[in-house]
Amino acid sequence: MLGVVSRSEAMKLAQDAGLDLVEVSPNAEPPVCKILDFGKYKYELQKKKAEAKKKQKVVEVKEIQLRPMIDPHDFEIKCKAIKRFIEEGNKVKIIMRFRGRELSHQNIGYEILMKVKNQFEEVSKVDHSPRLEGKQMIMIISPK
Repeated sequence: MLGVVSRSEAMKLAQDAGLDLVEVSPNAEPPVCKILDFGKYKYELQKKKAEAKKKQKVVEVKEIQLRPMIDPHDFEIKCKAIKRFIEEGNKVKIIMRFRGRELSHQNIGYEILMKVKNQFEEVSKVDHSPRLEGKQMIMIISPK
């Protein structure tokens, strides 16, 4: 800690020590600089960045496909998969696929999606409520 020093004096001190003058905090008033080996400083910053990247979790979007005339047992199995995805911390994209004349009975598909929403409302929140896109209705839920 040398306190506030002029730039030329700081450069001379760094040269005498055989090190570099590195600006650590340019937005501070006055700017904060350190006398150190720049190569070693860059290496340490890179290590910190890699460590932070290792700790962060990437949220995946898992997909579950349903049909309007789904059997109750099949629905339970799909719900177990949705529950597992949410517990793992992933978002779940639930796709209700309509084929042929099923498209004229969108309310059945909507009711099934609402059933899913109500079943998982304690552990998840709805990012995108059910909406029709072409021949499929899509809803996205994510963990709370």
